Amino acid sequence: MRIFNTKFSFGWLLVVLSFVIFSETKGQDLHYSQFYNSPQNINPALTGVFKGDHRFSGSLRDQWQFVPVPWTTFSAAYDTKFYNLLKGDKHFVGGGLSINHDRQGDSPLTLTSISVNGAYHRFLTPKHIISGGVTLGFASRGFNSQTLTWDKQWNGDAFDPNLGSGEAFDNFERVTFMESGLGINYRYQASPRTYADLGASGLHIIKPNTGFVGSDISKLPQRYTFSLVGNVKLIDALDLQLSGLYQKQSEYHETILGLLGKIYISQKKGKEVQLHLGLGYRTAGSIIPTVALQYNNIYASFSYDIDNNDFNKLIGSRKGGPELHVKYYIANVKPLKQVKVCPIY
Repeated sequence: MRIFNTKFSFGWLLVVLSFVIFSETKGQDLHYSQFYNSPQNINPALTGVFKGDHRFSGSLRDQWQFVPVPWTTFSAAYDTKFYNLLKGDKHFVGGGLSINHDRQGDSPLTLTSISVNGAYHRFLTPKHIISGGVTLGFASRGFNSQTLTWDKQWNGDAFDPNLGSGEAFDNFERVTFMESGLGINYRYQASPRTYADLGASGLHIIKPNTGFVGSDISKLPQRYTFSLVGNVKLIDALDLQLSGLYQKQSEYHETILGLLGKIYISQKKGKEVQLHLGLGYRTAGSIIPTVALQYNNIYASFSYDIDNNDFNKLIGSRKGGPELHVKYYIANVKPLKQVKVCPIY
């Protein structure tokens, strides 16, 4: 999700929305509790870091339906590996595309972005891989003022929708700007089921102007992200995943910690089944139970934020946001002795 800046007299509306945003996330940009399931939104250097050759993913987050100031976040992404762009087997290139859409409040305020992501991966040794990534794209933010109500539409006795708002803007306001980002990631790959990713990224490197008025300069602050995801094989039927994320954008920030157990119900080829059970915690006051199921190359995960922040205490509710992620992997058949199988799992 994102913060937005304007300088109209409808600032009271933005104050209310900002209070809702910050009380839950302490952040400004789009975010997911299961951040590890939306890697290209966290760090472009993670593009192409997965087992297989093609990865398709979709993410959906729905929250605040009960306020009611509902907003929904949707993401779709694809990434792949390019083995033959560079000579030798010490490196490869990952490429991807990500699409995000946010819809918030009564106006509704919408944000849509499309970004192309690329990453260069270098094998220092078979177990140590360093990656650098870049993202470039465009985003569009807008709202419809016709769906809002204003103090000037009070005629002294009742609300009159036929009265003008008194605001100097068109019915539909929209601004388009450029997205940019850089990232780095280090992976330690001890075995197919024991590995760790440690990464850092900066987004909105070119601070875009997101003001709705041509003469209004409202720069989108840069967002800095630090992430760690580690997976350890405990026994043949059980893995443990630990995850951590810290994001900072201007004075706003969030931290998410998670622990996930991966139970291997079946490891037969063609009938592989995993059940994942875990719990996350956001330092703004959210507990995040998570469950996931993987069958062969199909993965689905669901979580629900149980919020205990100041805003929820004020309205007497602990409702938060459901979140769903789905992924589908494709592994190409490699020609023998021609293409090195990438050891990233």
